[in-house]
This record gives sequence, C-alpha cells and structure tokens, in this order.
Amino acid sequence: MIVKKEKDEIISYLSDAANFRGNCSEVIFPENESDVINAVKSANAKKEQITVSGNGTGLTGGRVPEKGSVLATDKLNKIISIDADKMRAVVQPGVLLADFKSETGRLGCYYPPDPTEQNCFIGGTIATNASGAKSFKYGSTRNFVERLEVVLPDGDTITLNRGEVFADNFTLELTTNSARKITLNIPEIEMPKVKHAAGYFIKKGMDAIDLFIGAEGTLGVITEAELKLLPTPENFLSAVIFFPDEQQALDFIDDARAKSYESRKNGADGEIDALSLEFFDSNALDFLREDYPNITASHAAAVWFEQETASGNENLITEKWIELIEKRGGDLENSWIATDVKERREFQDFRHAVSWKISESLTRNNLRKVGTDTAVPHDKFREFYYYSKKLVADAGLAFVNYGHFGDSHMHLNMLPKNEDELILAKKLYGVICAKSVALGGTVSAEHGIGKFKREYFELMFSEEKIREMAGIKKKLDPNLIMNIGNIFSEKFYH
Repeated sequence: MIVKKEKDEIISYLSDAANFRGNCSEVIFPENESDVINAVKSANAKKEQITVSGNGTGLTGGRVPEKGSVLATDKLNKIISIDADKMRAVVQPGVLLADFKSETGRLGCYYPPDPTEQNCFIGGTIATNASGAKSFKYGSTRNFVERLEVVLPDGDTITLNRGEVFADNFTLELTTNSARKITLNIPEIEMPKVKHAAGYFIKKGMDAIDLFIGAEGTLGVITEAELKLLPTPENFLSAVIFFPDEQQALDFIDDARAKSYESRKNGADGEIDALSLEFFDSNALDFLREDYPNITASHAAAVWFEQETASGNENLITEKWIELIEKRGGDLENSWIATDVKERREFQDFRHAVSWKISESLTRNNLRKVGTDTAVPHDKFREFYYYSKKLVADAGLAFVNYGHFGDSHMHLNMLPKNEDELILAKKLYGVICAKSVALGGTVSAEHGIGKFKREYFELMFSEEKIREMAGIKKKLDPNLIMNIGNIFSEKFYH
C-alpha cells in the first residue's frame, strides 16, 4: 500500500471536474481488499475522516476531502473476468469505464450505462448511480449491478447479491461476512417518480444492494462489483436533427418518447424505440459552432437520437424516424445521419463536447460550474423548461441549455463571468431546484448530492426524514469517518 503526503503529489485529489476544492493530509493507494480494510480500520480507530476517491470526473465535490485522508481507488483497477456466455463481468472499482466498454465490446457484450465522461472509474459510477444518454431506454447504473463486495466503515466486509436480501417493509437486516447482524430502519419516504439520484435509494421492501448504489461512498468502500451485460446490438441508427424552432424540437421529443414507450409496452419490432433523446438549445449550438461550422444560423435547436437496429428492421425504422422528423419540421436536408461507426462516434463526441467545453471554460476562469441536474414529470417539463430559461435570461446571465430531454432531465448551465455573477448564478440555481421540487421533480437526476448540493437536497424532504436517512449512515458508521460531507449537512448527525 502506497501513501503519499507531499503537496505536489496529492494536489490532483483535492478537486473534481466542477473545480470544487478541498484539503487532506495524505492519499492512500490500496492495492487489494486487505489494504482497504487496514486503511479503514486505522481511520475508524483514530476517528479520523477518510474520503473514498474515484477519478475526479464528478461534479458535486463527492470525492473531494474536507480533511483527513483520501483513499484513492486508482490501483484497484483489474477487470477480473468477463463471461460472454452468462453476460456477466467482475471488476474492481478503479477500472476506467472506457476501458471496460472497449473490452466487453471486443467480446460481443454491451454495457449500456453511458455517463458523459467516459474516463470515470466504474466504482464512481456505482457510488453515484450514474446514468447518461442511454438511460432513456436502459435506466441508470443500478439496473446493471448484480453483486457488490463492500468494506464497511468499521473495516468489516459485506457481500450483497441482488435478489438475496430484502427489507421487511421498512426494516432491513444486513449480515456481514463475519456473521454480524445490522438492523437498519428505512425512512418511509415517497421518492419522486422521475429519474432520480438524490440521497439514498428508499423503497418499501427494497433490495439491500440498492442502498449502497448511489450512496456516494458514505456507507462503505466498494472493492468489487459484478455487472450485468447485454448482447451487442447488430447496428445503431444515429442522427443529429436540426430544427428552425425549439418548439418543433420539443414536439419531436414528445412524439418520439410516446412512440418509444408504446413500442416497449407492446414489444413491437420495426417501430420507433429510442435509445437516447438529447436536446440542445440555440445557445448550446452557438457554443459549438466554432468547432462545427456546418451548424447554420437558422438552426434554433437540435436533437440527437439513437436507436438499436437489426438488418431485418433497419430500413423500416429509418423510414418511421424520417416521417416523424418531417412531421415536426426538422431540417432533414442539413441534418446529420450516421452511415458508419466512425460517424456515430463523431455524433457522440458532438453530444459530449458541450459539457467538456463548458467545464474547460470555467476552469480556465477559475470559476465553479453552476449547472442544473434537475428532472421533473413529463407533463410538467415544458412549464419547467421555459420558467428556468426565462429566469436566467431575465437576470442577464449567459447560459446554455441541453440535456436528456427524453427523461425530462435538464442541464441548464449558467456561465458566470465574474464573482458577482457566480453569486447570482448560485441564487438562481436554488430557485430552479425549488421549482423542480414543487413540480414533483428532483434536484439531482444523475450527479448525486455530494457536498455542493446539500442545501438543495433539503428542499426535497422534511428535516425529520433526512435525519432518519442520516440515521442509516450513523448506524453503519457510528464514528462518522467515511465520506463525511456528502449528502448530509453536519446538523443531521446531531
């Protein structure tokens, strides 16, 4: 086990992709589960904070320490096995998602979770229940986690197999690998019926494994995960469609979403069934035009969609999409439709370019990113979209608006030019979060709460219910050492 303490050696572990910054005394690099257990036991005995760190691609400060030690998962980076017959893989938490997808793809397997930043660690995607563009069809990382090996905050270990242990109503009994019994009281909370990644997963009769997925490292260190895979689709239809009016683009998404849901309900083949439905407003297109000069000034919005196809239905599916594009006024002549794998990857790069260009710009100006991660019910989305857009425009802030609109999940990114605008952007962020909650939505649909969004998390649930949720953390981590600061403000521990 390697331990580093020199400032120049550990500085990269003191920030994340949102430029959230912190401090620590050392960074520990375990090389196996025994090293993790020893590091955690030592911290627990001393009652010193320890923060589990992924690859720093997060946007909420979740991996950034406030003090104490960092436990970096970089060296826990082995793909232990890929079974293409059983469609299962076993990995350590420090495996890069991009490397994992490449290796599974080489063996004819397909892992759908698709966060924007492919250089994330798989452990981080499990800790945050990451999703991405493909979540419109396949949901979040949670749907693909079959087993977890976890080191608890006291150094004991637990194996969690999906389908093995369930809560009895709102009481969950865990058994560690040392045969110790831990009884947890799960708060009776009504979770929003939208794509959601704020706080612990809570559900009557829930599967025990789901409590640890999306827990942001507060309940233990993931040392191994077994993941479900799918067969690689034969082909994909991928297109970026430009629209002269954003209302047309939103109508197109509404139609495509409804048709996709109908296709899944009926098990229909040869029908529209989108894998991804992503939206870009005119400001986002302006932001990208320097790198993509064939975006014309007449384009007010764009939608990127993908669908899996096979040789027997590809032409029929393409025709149905073209009909829908024409119906909703898409500029078919100047839009982009991929004809090979290279072009499809270029379209994916187009989608991802918005996010990294924004982060690059703000990092260059030493400002923090102020971007929403909100989702609301589909029937409330237009109201929410126009409310948020007008609020920021009326305040005179530059912004771009894009996101996973198939899931009614919006990333409105405010671009403050100075500290005064940054203060204003943070204020408006809170107003937008409050509006989302009022409409039955969430303050975080995929990035989690971390340290940055704790005050907004408090908009979603009563103080009593958040205390009950924090009580789960206190039962598993009575000395309050692990990833302290994530999800819960300190007041909820007292």
